[in-house]
Amino acid sequence: MKTVIQRVSEARVEVGGSVVGRIGPGLLVLVCAMPADTTATADRLLQKLLKLRVFNNSEGKLDHDLANVDGHGTAGGLLLVSQFTLSADTHKGNRPSFVGSAPSAQARALFDYLVGQAKLVHPDVAMGRFATEMQVHLVNSGPITIPLDIH
Repeated sequence: MKTVIQRVSEARVEVGGSVVGRIGPGLLVLVCAMPADTTATADRLLQKLLKLRVFNNSEGKLDHDLANVDGHGTAGGLLLVSQFTLSADTHKGNRPSFVGSAPSAQARALFDYLVGQAKLVHPDVAMGRFATEMQVHLVNSGPITIPLDIH
């Protein structure tokens, strides 16, 4: 799975002017399923997201994970947004090709699985709406933006 992770002080997803997902401090994760991805890939991604130490400790070092964003045991939010355009191939011409992403049915199943598993183990999970025109609003904190590929 290809992802872009952004540490945020807040983020929300709107569809048609209505908020469908919102978090405070935490991680906004854009997620693209690839053809070889399986539920095991999604499990590895979730474990990485939960343990990624990108929140500051009292000395300003990146030392805290999503379960402890403020150093006092406060869990941060996790906003998952399906983003097939992360598979863009721009080597030929000026129009990106997205043929490298997983087929829609597979991508939806993996995204739904990832969200479901996240909700089982983390207290604050929100999501965008699959295959829908969304407006993603965020305040990137840091800024910290990390591309991550999980195979």
